[in-house]
Amino acid sequence: MNQVSERNWAGNYRYAAPVAHPKSIDEVQQLVAAATRVRALGSRHSFNAIADSPGMLVALDRVDDAIFIDPTRLSVEVSGGTTYGTLAVELQRQGYALHNLASLPHISVAGAIATGTHGSGDYNGSLATAVSALEIVTGSGELLRVDRSTPDFAGMVVALGALGIVTRVTLDIQPTFEVQQFVYENLPWSAVLQHFDAVMGSAYSVSLFTNWLGENVDQAWVKSRGGDFTGAGEFFGGTAATLGRHPLPGISAVNCTEQLGVAGPWSERLAHFRLAFTPSNGEELQSEYHVPREHAVAAIEAMRTLSDRIAPLLLVSEIRSIAADDLWLSPNFERAGVALHFTWKPEQAAVEALLPALEAALAPFAVRPHWGKLFQTDAETLAASFPRLDDFRALADRLDPTGKFRNDFLERTVFGG
Repeated sequence: MNQVSERNWAGNYRYAAPVAHPKSIDEVQQLVAAATRVRALGSRHSFNAIADSPGMLVALDRVDDAIFIDPTRLSVEVSGGTTYGTLAVELQRQGYALHNLASLPHISVAGAIATGTHGSGDYNGSLATAVSALEIVTGSGELLRVDRSTPDFAGMVVALGALGIVTRVTLDIQPTFEVQQFVYENLPWSAVLQHFDAVMGSAYSVSLFTNWLGENVDQAWVKSRGGDFTGAGEFFGGTAATLGRHPLPGISAVNCTEQLGVAGPWSERLAHFRLAFTPSNGEELQSEYHVPREHAVAAIEAMRTLSDRIAPLLLVSEIRSIAADDLWLSPNFERAGVALHFTWKPEQAAVEALLPALEAALAPFAVRPHWGKLFQTDAETLAASFPRLDDFRALADRLDPTGKFRNDFLERTVFGG
């Protein structure tokens, strides 16, 4: 076990618990059964204390990461510690694909699904919607396998690590496909907001990048599948980029996935950043808030009124759309959503001081936070936003009666302790 405290990917959080690196699922079971308090530690891409534990952390990065594809059922089974980038490379090699990827391919499968992480696209659910089965080590050390036929399965997928250590995950797959990526610059806000549904629905996946200042959206990243977007020279008043672009101004696009409409496999286009390079900016903070699709324009306008407070702390914001799902703690539970993402400068005290103002401005729009990013909302407020939160609490009480997998973060945001 590593007795030296470790930091998360961004460097803004130091984990209090020592980290164990078991080499087999049997060893995971033994560690969990013997522990008083324990949680899983994934790729460390959360920006808050969600992954920490007052006892011990278990990382699956040394557990067998064999990837098993079932071509008959169109499914793939992987270790919870496998990264999406590693999985994508192997699926593409064998002629298969996932329905979507997040911005970064460097994140672990179990961690991403547990927090409701997503890509973009009006008809694309979050990464968790592809989960068809889970293998979970419960507090007693038992290996529990559940699937879509299991009662309350919809509460076990986006579960915040509160039910156990997810050791294996089975995901839906499909035949491989190609994607073309186009970038447009300086789209007038007036056109984007007037035609918001048309903008976000114009291709398989669309992302808007903004600093919230001025009258233009800085960039639109449009990912086309099967020719659903032809790559016109103009896009809602924006002009096509003639060179590769990074979402952050002044940074080389070398670590971004290929643009300019060059067709390539889904595994090399759906994420914004290449697996081989350091993702995004490195030293940064992140927050993200989800609102129902029908409130998207009003929520965006509310953020624009705060631009003079947001911009000094901001690196860039991204706006994405996500399909509705039935997963209890998903930010998109029973509603199509739009995510307002903020990549902040590494000025945590100032960012945390600003978040209550952002959350207050978004409160009229039934806002839900991304579980793995910085937010201030407590369990009482979140109970009004997540209608199945009480059912999840009951599920956690049943599967983890001693609270072995809980921590202060979950007590504040979920259990209300």
